[in-house]
Amino acid sequence: MAPLVAVAGRTASAGKVSRDAATFAGQRYLDAVIRAGGEPVVITPRELTSAAAQEVMRTCDALLLMGGPDVDPVLYGHEPHPRTYGVNALQDHFEIALLHAAMLLEKPVLAVCRGIQLVNVALGGTLHQHIDDDSDVEHKPINFPDGEEFAVHSVRIAQGSHVHRVIGASEIDVASFHHQAIDALGEGLTAVAWSSDGFIEAVEHNTSWLLAVQWHPEDTAAVDPYAQALYDAVVGAVKSPSIAQRNVRVITSPNG
Repeated sequence: MAPLVAVAGRTASAGKVSRDAATFAGQRYLDAVIRAGGEPVVITPRELTSAAAQEVMRTCDALLLMGGPDVDPVLYGHEPHPRTYGVNALQDHFEIALLHAAMLLEKPVLAVCRGIQLVNVALGGTLHQHIDDDSDVEHKPINFPDGEEFAVHSVRIAQGSHVHRVIGASEIDVASFHHQAIDALGEGLTAVAWSSDGFIEAVEHNTSWLLAVQWHPEDTAAVDPYAQALYDAVVGAVKSPSIAQRNVRVITSPNG
């Protein structure tokens, strides 16, 4: 059976698609997981105790943290920058609970854009709340944070790193859509990729299977093997089916 990849969902207000609030995940993330051979399971945002988060992750084989609005700067002891947007304390604590549970249960984790920032903050790190607009690297499109367009820039990947082994290249062009970046690294994390203006673009954990990138591989994964490779890696890292799947009984008729 396909490995179950928990995707930390997000809640949208009622609108044209649904007359009730809805939990969702970006289609490109889901498509990338499916192409990798996994089955995405979108988890509804809510308050989770440590025990409840572990129960969720015991039924899944891996965790995917998506991109999205900014992490609450209160979590790393900073006052909000004027350009900080979309802060949602419940979402932050929900994702942090799932992250800690996945790491405790030794489930592989892939974190994207906001995800890398959330991981860093959850492990005690801090963030640059706004990258100066006069940087010579386009980290975000002109209409940020609106629209579907993304910027493109190159990143340099440390040879010998886990990310380098997964992608198989030391420099790639990436889809970029962010205005924040890692500042002080969280405990157990190592920076393994950088943009040409010096911002950290990828980290990995020293003891856990955890890869986090600042770019958006899902945006180009359908046509770019370097991007799809990250999703292939997290699904491929699953060692065995989840407990829930091992307990599934397949019943066939006597005639086959």
